[in-house]
Amino acid sequence: MADNTPRTEVNDDLVGRFLSFNIGDSLYGIELPYVIEIVGMQQITVVPSLPYYILGIMNLRGKVVPVIDVRMKLNQEQRPYDDKTCIIITQIEEMQVGLIVDSVAEVLSSTQTDKMPPPEIPTNAENYIHSIMHLDGKVVLCLDCEKFFSSELKM
Repeated sequence: MADNTPRTEVNDDLVGRFLSFNIGDSLYGIELPYVIEIVGMQQITVVPSLPYYILGIMNLRGKVVPVIDVRMKLNQEQRPYDDKTCIIITQIEEMQVGLIVDSVAEVLSSTQTDKMPPPEIPTNAENYIHSIMHLDGKVVLCLDCEKFFSSELKM
C-alpha cells in the first residue's frame, strides 16, 4: 500500500485480512489496509511531555514516526524487548505511527461469520477492540484503529 493511499481506495485483496501480533499470551489483529511494513527495533529518540505509552520518535528513511508501546497503551505489564520484538508501521489518516509489539504472528483472513462484537463489559478505559475473531481455535482481538489512535490523531 502506498503511503498516501486513502483507506477508501484500498486494494480489495486487503479487505477482511488482518495482521496478527502477540502481546503476552493474547493475540491481536490489525486490519491489513492500515499496515505499511514491519521493521525490527530501531533507535527511538525520547520526546519530553508525551503520554507514557508514546516512547518517542524514530527516523524511518528520513520520515519522523512516533512510536507507541502497545503493551503500555493496553495497560499490560512491561517486559524487556527481545529478538522477536518488532515495530509495525501503520498509517491512519495522514499519519504514520510505529507500534511496538512482542512479536508478529501471521496474516489472517476472515469473513463476517468469523467475527463477533466484543462483550459489553463496563470499563473506565476506552474500548479499542472492535471485534473478536475465532480462527483455527484461536481468539483474535481485533483493534479498532480509529479508537486506538484517537488521542494521537489530535496531536
